Formats: sequence, structure tokens, C-alpha cells
Amino acid sequence: MTYELFIGDQTYSSWSLRGWLMLEKFNLPFKTHMVGLYSGTMKDDLAPHHPARFVPFMRSGDGVLVGDTAAMAETLAERHPDKAMWPTDPALRARARWLGAEMHSAFGALRSDCPMNLANKYSGAQVSDALAQDVNRMQTIWNAARELHNNPGPWLFGDFSLADVFAAPYAARVASYDLPINVETQLYVSAHLNDPAFRRWRAMGLTKTYNPEPYKIDLPTVPWPVASALEAKNRENGPSENQLCPYSDKPVTHYLEIEGRVFGFCNAFCRDKTLNDPEAWPKFMALYHS
Repeated sequence: MTYELFIGDQTYSSWSLRGWLMLEKFNLPFKTHMVGLYSGTMKDDLAPHHPARFVPFMRSGDGVLVGDTAAMAETLAERHPDKAMWPTDPALRARARWLGAEMHSAFGALRSDCPMNLANKYSGAQVSDALAQDVNRMQTIWNAARELHNNPGPWLFGDFSLADVFAAPYAARVASYDLPINVETQLYVSAHLNDPAFRRWRAMGLTKTYNPEPYKIDLPTVPWPVASALEAKNRENGPSENQLCPYSDKPVTHYLEIEGRVFGFCNAFCRDKTLNDPEAWPKFMALYHS
């Protein structure tokens, strides 16, 4: 069964990130459709999918339409018990659901003061009392989760679960606004930032820009904390080492260069998402190492 997932812009839509991770991280087949959340076409884009009102939402292969990430999470977990999307231990599963629910509904200051913006890492952001309280609460529930088990994995319950899906946008906010956190929380945030799926999401978002930029604030910026070790640059012409795009197997029309080597892609999006983070894309890295 292939799902259809409807999302907003990857750079700014925190809820869309959650919906995408639910499918991507648990290897569920899906096709993505973009909704004009920031380009002004959202109302028209949603019209054929009544009663969908916000992104993300999904449609299953049997035509069932589900909106809101909380409902999407439970629907997917119910339909795919083999994926262990929640922890299998009942006590851990109960705690994970608690965390997921709280991260879905609470943390108003963290969301309003620090809207997700994967395009920038700011320096010198002011932390209000309400924001500090949210950050402290976030650290409390994250650290308490890790104290419940002996699984050495980097995620809240050792193995990646839906609780981590709900936490991902907050990890992004911590990074973008350089929020003060303890060492243990920093390790968890780094696990998200370095996760190949998260990096692919960010790389896709950076292919599109807006003028004016959503959520832009007047603060100095510093480099994003995670970057590919491969320095790629745009190339106007070929020839390339490959004749077919590593993602679509279609003839190449767009090019980039890495260390003097030229690689081709079937369109600007395929090239640009690779340009933004070459190491995030397994199919491209297989070509690079071939």
C-alpha cells in the first residue's frame, strides 16, 4: 500500500516534518505532494481533499484520508504493527505516547518564539521566561524517558519511535535559535541533526527560497551545525560520469561538480537537493563511490 502525503515547505513546516518522518523513518511507501503553505495557494491546493484544512495529511491506498499528526501516528501504528512505531514494552509505550501527546499539544512559547526555520542558525536570540520554562520542561521529559531503559541507542527510548518524530521539530528549533540546553539534551538534538532522513528533509527545503523569507529575524547567523564533508558546486554543462539520474533513471539535464568530478541529474530539484547535502542521499553516494 502506497500512501499519499501532503506537506508544506520543508524549511518551515514543523508539522509536515513530523508527517514525513512517520513514513520515511519506518520505510513505508509514499508519494509526496506539496501544498502552497507559504506561496499562497494552500486553499486551492486543499480544495480537492475536503475536509482537510491543514498540512500534513495523508491518504492511504484504500482511499482513507487522515489529518493531524496525532491521528496519523496512531493510524500508521495500527496498520503496521510489524514496524514497532511505538516501543514494544507496555510501560515504555505508555510513556512514549505521553511524550508524543505533550509535544503535540504543549510548548506554546517554544513554538511561537522560535518558529521552525531550517535555513538559518541564529546567534544571540533572546530567551523569555516562558520560553525558558518550555525548554526546561522539554529537557525534563526527554531526559526522564532515557532514564527508563538501558537501550544504548541515541533516541528517547533507544530505538527510533514516534516519540522522536514528535520531538524532531523541537530539536530543529534548538539548533536554529541556539537555545541553552544541557549536555545530554545536546547529544539528543545532535542525533536528529545528523540523522540522514532529517538531513534529506532539510536539503530538499533549501532548494526553494522566498522573498521575503518567512520568520526572518534581525540577528546574526552562523553556519548550520551539520554539513556534508563533500563540497559540491553547480555546473552549467556536462558531460557527466553518469547518463541517467541516480534518483529517477531518466536522462540527465542538470549537473554538479565535486572534487573535479561531474555528476548529472534529471532536473534542477534532483541536482539542488544533492548540492545542499550530497552525503544525505544514499543513491547519489552509491554513484559517487562507484
